[in-house]
Amino acid sequence: MASISIAKQHALTHRKAKEAAEQLAQDLRQRFDLAYEWEGDQVVFERPGVAGRMHVSATHIRLEVKLGLLLTPLKPSIEREIHAQLDKLSGKRGA
Repeated sequence: MASISIAKQHALTHRKAKEAAEQLAQDLRQRFDLAYEWEGDQVVFERPGVAGRMHVSATHIRLEVKLGLLLTPLKPSIEREIHAQLDKLSGKRGA
């Protein structure tokens, strides 16, 4: 099982950061059929082969993902896509 751990600093208000996390969670649900729910400041998501948490704080969005055996070979491309999405949602361009 492969793991992905990403933390991105943001300059958003806590509310805006949670809205950005919600947008990302909805996108993941649509694109990858991930079920998710909020637990306080965390989005918990899963589907067969993928499980993780996205924690939203006042200064960071931190994502922890565990990939199953079948998705492990896709880890580099999944990481790139997560970085791109978090950069876009946190207001960073081309980072």
